[in-house]
Formats: sequence, C-alpha cells, structure tokens
Amino acid sequence: MSVSRRRFMTGVASAAAITTEAGARAQPGGRVRGFDHVALPMQNTAAMLAFYRGLGLQVNEGAQACSIYIGDQMINFHRPARWQDAAFTLRAPAAKPPCGDLCFVWEGTPASLKAILDKAGAQLVEGPVARQGGRQKAASSVYVRDPDGNLLEFMIYP
Repeated sequence: MSVSRRRFMTGVASAAAITTEAGARAQPGGRVRGFDHVALPMQNTAAMLAFYRGLGLQVNEGAQACSIYIGDQMINFHRPARWQDAAFTLRAPAAKPPCGDLCFVWEGTPASLKAILDKAGAQLVEGPVARQGGRQKAASSVYVRDPDGNLLEFMIYP
C-alpha cells in the first residue's frame, strides 16, 4: 500500500501535535533542577572556617553567615548570634549544631582524599565503605566530622 507524501506528512504532524500536547500536560512550567545551597547553624566559627579552608574550599565571611563554596553549590553557616536570635525565623526552629549530615563527591584518589582530610585535621569516623549515592551508582565513602560535629561523607565514584 502506497501513501502519498501529503498524507504521510499530515499523519506525522498530527502525531507530533498529540505528543506535544501530552508532554505539555505532563510537564509543569518548570522543574526542580538541584540544590543551590543549604544553611546550617554554626557554633565554633574560627575552627569551622579553618577546617573548610583546610579542605581547599572557598570561604566568604559575612556579618550574619559564612559561605562555603563547592562548585556551583554552597553551604551557608549561620553565625551563632544569627541563629540564636529569636527574630530570625527563616531557619529550622529546632536546628542547633551539630545538625548537618552532608555528602560531597571527591574527584580524586583515596590517597589524595586522606591527605586533604589529614591536612584539615579531620578524624576518620568510618570508611572506606561501599555506598550508593545520588548518582545511583556504587561508590566508596569515608566519613568524618567537622569541628561543630556535623557528619561529612566523601564519596568516590569509580
């Protein structure tokens, strides 16, 4: 059976319109793409900033919070005067240090991770242990705590 070019193109256009309409119904006007930042209360300001600098991360100090940059994301550590201020309500009301459980991706060898953690003065809590992370792939994880006691996981993907 032969189909004319016109009939074929009309069928393709109709199918595309149906598919596009179904896709438009399924997709809202946007989507959550990822995390921009997380915010945590901080108790031991000087020790925390020295620790994160020791990990080789960019640290920007502000009057109310200190920002730690990891690629395109950041951690805002609220200074004690900020999170203890009853007028400051844009936070989890029960959050007090240590309340963070953060996982970082390490792009390097286990030996280079150990070296940077040693340089920062981190004490090993656990690891290396096998884990599956947000990439839904197997990885190896090492756990340490920062000076406030937040748990930090460093994942190495193969």
